[in-house]
Amino acid sequence: MARILLLNKPFGVLSQFTGAPGQRTLAECVTERGVYAAGRLDADSEGLLLLTDDGALQHRLADPRHKQVKVYLAQVEGQVTTGALAALQAPLDLGDFVTRPCRARAISEPAWLWPRQPPIRERRNIPTSWLRIELREGKNRQVRRMTAKVGLPTLRLVRVSIGRWTLGALQPGQWRLAATDEGDVPEAGAPAGVDAARLIQERS
Repeated sequence: MARILLLNKPFGVLSQFTGAPGQRTLAECVTERGVYAAGRLDADSEGLLLLTDDGALQHRLADPRHKQVKVYLAQVEGQVTTGALAALQAPLDLGDFVTRPCRARAISEPAWLWPRQPPIRERRNIPTSWLRIELREGKNRQVRRMTAKVGLPTLRLVRVSIGRWTLGALQPGQWRLAATDEGDVPEAGAPAGVDAARLIQERS
């Protein structure tokens, strides 16, 4: 039976098990052998990363055709406006591609969120805000590029769920095996199925 691991990837860690000398990798967090990341999370982003030992499942988890909803919390520089939210949710031209419509809303700073190490760099005279963004795609550094495009550079980015998998109580560097009936991964060629966005537990 395929194993699926849920990891809270810390800031500064690559989404792979090998790297150049001095680079932090998944090897410092995950002791299970034979598992590999299904999809990626940038080194300067934090939060949920799925790993599995099943190559076909790894492909399906990462395949945008299966439309796994990914939810991110972004701390941004500046004050969120209705215009910025509207632009984020509409198709947004980032130059090399146009984003699909998504969901975005302003939220309060999550009280449960762990402190980032190292802390973000804040400027005294510029406020920061928080956004909750749901995507059904995942281009390279997409959330950061989207918020920058609308004038809200991302300072901190945390992925909290993928489909029905959520971080739960995992702290940075911690992982757990998913239950056999957890998540919602369609078979190859199957429709996406349940709208996972409606099943995500709001923690903010």
